[in-house]
Amino acid sequence: MSAPRYPSYKDSGVAWLGQVPLHWQVRPLKWEIDRNDGGVWGDDPDGADDTIVLRSTEQTVDGRWRMDDPAPRKLSATERATSLLAEGDLVVTKSSGSSLHIGKTTLVTAEIAATGCCYSNFMQRVRTRATFLPKLAWYVLNNDLARLQFDLASNSTTGLANLNGTMIGGIVLPVAPINEQVSIVDFLDSETAKIDALVDEQRRLIGLLKEKRQAVISRAVTKGLNPHVPMKGSMAGWIGEAPQHWRVSALGYVARIDSGSTPDRANPHYWGGSIPWVKTGEVNYDPITQAEECITEAGLQGSSAKVALPGTLLMAMYGQGVTRGRVALLEVPAAYNQACAAIHFDMAVAPSFGRYFFMAAYQHVRDGGNETSQMNLSTGVIQKFKIAVPPLREQMAIVDFLDRSIREIELLIGHADASLLLLSERRSALISAAVIGKIDVRGLVLQPEAVAA
Repeated sequence: MSAPRYPSYKDSGVAWLGQVPLHWQVRPLKWEIDRNDGGVWGDDPDGADDTIVLRSTEQTVDGRWRMDDPAPRKLSATERATSLLAEGDLVVTKSSGSSLHIGKTTLVTAEIAATGCCYSNFMQRVRTRATFLPKLAWYVLNNDLARLQFDLASNSTTGLANLNGTMIGGIVLPVAPINEQVSIVDFLDSETAKIDALVDEQRRLIGLLKEKRQAVISRAVTKGLNPHVPMKGSMAGWIGEAPQHWRVSALGYVARIDSGSTPDRANPHYWGGSIPWVKTGEVNYDPITQAEECITEAGLQGSSAKVALPGTLLMAMYGQGVTRGRVALLEVPAAYNQACAAIHFDMAVAPSFGRYFFMAAYQHVRDGGNETSQMNLSTGVIQKFKIAVPPLREQMAIVDFLDRSIREIELLIGHADASLLLLSERRSALISAAVIGKIDVRGLVLQPEAVAA
């Protein structure tokens, strides 16, 4: 939306900040805060008078709470008293394995404060003075205005992605008079809510498109393309009925399955060669044409690693999150580690059909793992999975149909992803413009249609 500028500006004295409204102040955050404290972790809980201690995992990258599984801890009376969160407190992640999470900031709401929770030693509490609204500080600290300063401080000062209270207090920001801060917060609450609603709409669309993609694949590889063909029971749970003329077989009857190996990392002669070596993280449905690491011929000979030919389907056997059960086709000769199963189909199954089939079977494959902490798969388990085997000509017709259909769906997902990125950039730019004073939102009349199409 369009908004007027302030009538007069001055040089902020900070090169990257440029000009700010004439009557605003530019100063370090430490001048605007009363508390800047590290957190606590305490001892393991015993179920008696434990305290919830919030961690950075309860924060999203964009500074919202995600209270899925907060951790109870045993705190001393002193620890609890010094780290008890109050409404209006800001909690900043100061240590994380990901640079994306350093500096993310959440605002303690009345609901959060009512739980009597504290915060961990990987986080910093910032409590603002009456001259700086906590909600405005939340907008600023989650915007590039602060996050880029956090990134610079955490990397250039320590060489590691870590912040401390001094770095957090040292960031420079423009500060408007308190009455203008109220106007800025009201404006941003209204305008970002409209953008966030559009973001939610795009995310729902992407979710529906992904569901449609999975449904199209599943139907094609288990029911075929002819809706009038006679069907029969497949005797395989998730497949249900299959065309009467199809065969349903254990994978081990139509493919040879093995796992790979990792050459000795301590031997420099085994690494840096020309033979692609694939890890589970690289198995993500897309064709594999290269690998992040390569081994030498000596590494191949000095280990139980082996090279698979193009057309081999790799399946990730280990991995938390979404990794385990994913598949990808090799398009180049490559070796692979022990966490990958190589599925070498015989002449009865086209590899491209096998790929689509196991994309459809993803959840079934994940549910079929061993009863271990990670539910890992094994070649023995994988060879027992059932696969529908249409005649080869029909397999290729299904592959052609899916190539076209999935391409269309992926194009729509790509458009929705691009819209999400554009909305995110628009939201960030709007916040920057308001908190730096590039636009004057005082007395601005907010209309429901203010968000641009």
